[in-house]
Amino acid sequence: MSGRCWSVSRIRVTRSRVPVRSDARRLSNGRRRARWATCPLLFVLAIACAPSWGQSPQPARGAERTAVVFERDIRPIFRQHCIKCHGPEQREAGLRLDDGRAALAGGDSGRVIVPGKANQSLLIRLVSGADPDRVMPPEGPRLDPEKIELLKRWIDAGAAWPIDADKPIRQRSDHWAFQPVRRPSLPSVRRADACRTPIDRFIQAKLEAEGVAPSPPADRHTLIRRLYLDLIGLPPDVADVDAFVNDPRPDAWERLVDRLLASPRFGERWGRHWLDKARYADSDGYEKDRPRPDAWRYRDWVIDAINRDMPFDAFTVEQLAGDLLPDAGPMEQLATAFHRQTLTNTEGGTDQEQFRVEAVFDRVETTAAVWMGLTATCARCHSHKYDPLPQREYYQVFAFFNNGDEANAVVPVLPPELHARAVAEHRRQLAEQQRRLAKAHERVLPRLPAWEESVREKLRRYRPLKAHTVAVTEIQGPAGVRFERQDDGSWLVLGAHPLTGDYVITFRIPGAEVSGLRLEFLPDERLPARGPGRAANGNFVLSELIVRVPAAARTADAPPEPADRAPRPVDHAVPKLVRAVADFAQDGYPAKNAIDGDERTGWAIAPQMGKPHRLDVFFSAPIRVAAASSPAAATGSADRRTQRGTPSHDRPEATPSRGQPAADALQVVLRQRYAKSPHTIGRFRISALTGSPEPPPAPEPIAAILATPPPRRTPDQVRRLREFFLSQQPEVQTEQRRLEQIRAAAPPTMSVRVIRQRTQNPRTTYVLRRGDFLQPITDQPVRPGVFSVLPPIRFRDPQHPDRLDFARWLVRDDHPLTPRVTVNHVWVHLFGAGIVPTVNDFGTRGEPPSHPRLLDWLAHRFVHEMSWSRKRLIREIVCSAAYRRSAADREDLRDRDPKNRWLARQNRFRVEAEIIRDMALQVAGLLSDRIGGPSVFPPMPPDVAALSYANNFKWNTSTGEDRYRRGMYTFFKRTAPHPNLITFDCPDANVTALVRNRSNTPLQALTTWNNEVFVEAAQAFSKRIFEQPLPGTDARLVWAFRTCLARPPDAHELRILTRHHWTARNWYAEHESDALRMIGRWKAAGAAPADQAAWVVTARVLLNLDEFLVRP
Repeated sequence: MSGRCWSVSRIRVTRSRVPVRSDARRLSNGRRRARWATCPLLFVLAIACAPSWGQSPQPARGAERTAVVFERDIRPIFRQHCIKCHGPEQREAGLRLDDGRAALAGGDSGRVIVPGKANQSLLIRLVSGADPDRVMPPEGPRLDPEKIELLKRWIDAGAAWPIDADKPIRQRSDHWAFQPVRRPSLPSVRRADACRTPIDRFIQAKLEAEGVAPSPPADRHTLIRRLYLDLIGLPPDVADVDAFVNDPRPDAWERLVDRLLASPRFGERWGRHWLDKARYADSDGYEKDRPRPDAWRYRDWVIDAINRDMPFDAFTVEQLAGDLLPDAGPMEQLATAFHRQTLTNTEGGTDQEQFRVEAVFDRVETTAAVWMGLTATCARCHSHKYDPLPQREYYQVFAFFNNGDEANAVVPVLPPELHARAVAEHRRQLAEQQRRLAKAHERVLPRLPAWEESVREKLRRYRPLKAHTVAVTEIQGPAGVRFERQDDGSWLVLGAHPLTGDYVITFRIPGAEVSGLRLEFLPDERLPARGPGRAANGNFVLSELIVRVPAAARTADAPPEPADRAPRPVDHAVPKLVRAVADFAQDGYPAKNAIDGDERTGWAIAPQMGKPHRLDVFFSAPIRVAAASSPAAATGSADRRTQRGTPSHDRPEATPSRGQPAADALQVVLRQRYAKSPHTIGRFRISALTGSPEPPPAPEPIAAILATPPPRRTPDQVRRLREFFLSQQPEVQTEQRRLEQIRAAAPPTMSVRVIRQRTQNPRTTYVLRRGDFLQPITDQPVRPGVFSVLPPIRFRDPQHPDRLDFARWLVRDDHPLTPRVTVNHVWVHLFGAGIVPTVNDFGTRGEPPSHPRLLDWLAHRFVHEMSWSRKRLIREIVCSAAYRRSAADREDLRDRDPKNRWLARQNRFRVEAEIIRDMALQVAGLLSDRIGGPSVFPPMPPDVAALSYANNFKWNTSTGEDRYRRGMYTFFKRTAPHPNLITFDCPDANVTALVRNRSNTPLQALTTWNNEVFVEAAQAFSKRIFEQPLPGTDARLVWAFRTCLARPPDAHELRILTRHHWTARNWYAEHESDALRMIGRWKAAGAAPADQAAWVVTARVLLNLDEFLVRP
């Protein structure tokens, strides 16, 4: 699109009260403001690459330094940069930096750490590059200045290396995370006014110990936007903001919290957090990466469970062992799909046992990470080097999952609550209809004796349908075609192969009433593809079947012909065919086409060529045989050969039936008019049918019962006769059909892949040497068990331990890890960082908690007072003063607490990939409010779709409401996720993700500016802005600004936006075609193109503000 100033990327218009990193963003004086406002392109390009995280460290301002903690500050440096070459496995230059004594002793070059003297320590010279020829580490990233400064401070402080940091594995059980969770007493604080809840007491005590005052509370505009984004992942609308900001009630905040916790959007927001842990995806992974059309059912289960506030202990048990619960229903089985989310390799030639074992490894390690915060992967090959996780104990846990196999479960399609209501209503309808059916039975049963007598009489008169061989007297076909009679009475068609043609067969009929004809079409090795047709694939098309009486045939009402008189022409009084029945018909080529009088239609048999087929046709009334005839000739028109034949039996004199002639011969024409390619018949046989074309009055078993005198009938015969009688009564049939319709309308179900316990031939688990499935140590079988550093497990049946025992052990009241880890996960999503910063590592190499007593207080309360309620825990946290504080950067803490570990303020961070799109669609008025359902396919760049979805699956962009579903419903293909998701750090779903990365790249700015989804959102938002019943441009600008940011603009921001808007309006007034392209399909009624195009530009600016994409 042309235009000198509309290719902007990311604008930050903000008040100084919200922290920013770039001074260029602050528009600090009037000259700068005027210059940026009149040149948006330069303004945006200057800030496009600035990060959105607002609390990054700034240069030290001389503030007091905090003490260096070895495990928190030094050990991670050694682990990241040094242990690979100077650890237990490899000791370059004789130096180890994983063991305190060895590190302080030094290596081949002597001491590298001189406690108290950093400037004399070789370690500092090597990592700082003082000697260009000896820079450490020699490969990989160098240490940044902050890490070098930490090492210097640590050495100058004495290089303290805690004695227990290098204890052998089995002596590390005194690590803080493995200790029981006990409820600590609340600390005393001097400033009780800074505390709203007990949470604040712990944080305030820490701040007072550090001599730091807490930040003030955030204003209500900031608070409501923060809470909305944290709890439901959507921005509040203007009305919600006004209602909260102007609510004078003292519990206004608590009321808002409760309303959002009750919103169905809460389950979507927090369900997405859980799906990261579950490594949810809609495809298998690996090279084939085939779709999983049933995967979304697990996603719906998660959303529903979280919305219902399923206690976390039950949430855990159902996902790990729902199939083993007593009376486990479909939803409990569905929950086990948590561990069905592992990758599946469907490539040809793979060893399925290898990838089954890989899946079990993933289940063990995911469980350890999600519930216990342990990095257990190391222990699959050897005992963990840092944590008390011996290899054998790893395989004890492995044994629980080793007998859980993938299986299919039938589950409801509707959400559980709707399904339960639908089931109840369906049962009511069934019961009501069954009562109606029973009453119909009562009404008709008195008629049973009369019916019996009537059916017996009909059976006496009934003649079953029989087929009789006919004697062909003449057969003709197109020129060059030969007909060769086979031993079974069939005719094989040979010779010429015309595109179309007729076969005319004249034959004598048996001495009886002929009710119809049977044509059999037979395969033959001499035909293409073994027939029975002559098409290349063995098919044929019978366009029309005609039956007529030849004029030469004798009839009962005509005198004999003189012997020397030539045969009369064919009599065109054709017997009427009223019904055609075939054993099989090709789609679009039903049997009735063969007698419909239309040569453009036909009967065919694909794809069942190579099999015999049968077509029965019936007359409107039987044909009566006239008299016996003398032998006749059979000729083939192509070679004119004549074969004398003898009739197979005599034909007695008969009189014609009403409306049909009496004859001793018939003529059949097999008309073949399929003109696209030769599709003629290759081998056929004709028989005459006698008897009734209708089924017998009663099937043979019922007829046998009717022939038995009533006194001699058994109870079973009485029952069967009664049931058959009832099935023949019209009013019963009506009620029965209604009953079947109701049964068929049962609430829908579907099959879903889940995990189910293996009961037949359970596997024995062995330690796998170096984790290789081909190297089991078969003399060391392993029974299910848990890590000995944790509380012992109790088995329901010690002889048959299973996953249910393990799942219940994980959520025992005295488990030290699960409640701490779970509370920490929740804290991360509400503060941007955990109380334990290393969310995925609660082991000895993880960072200790910033507030250990707070962590234990919350963990204990979560289990013992909140009954594992996720919503109550969240409510407790968001009602604290700590949560409600301002996130503004504080210069006094930039050096002392650069990562805000003390929680003197809130944190500010960019929202996740899915939420960025959701927010844009929400303010544009496009976002669907439908909860759950199959995955959808929002717009994707066409080249990406063509490249990544070209083989086993096509990306067909969704239409209608599905185009605007929330981002969590976007179809997720592991090998090719939607580009918008991966651009904003969505995990790849190959392994569990306990916390997402947060990057800041120019590509992100280009995506929100140029991607089709965000452009369309801006177009729709412009229409919504224009249609607001507001007086003038300024009022609309304020409304649009508030819709995006939940606060009104200040005068300076409004001036910038107004100038920007009118500049765009004036430009588009001179470029109407560009204006129409900018508006797209979102034209507002009554809007001039230039006016609305300017609103599109304004909307794009607002949707690309840094403040819009950030949780404040």
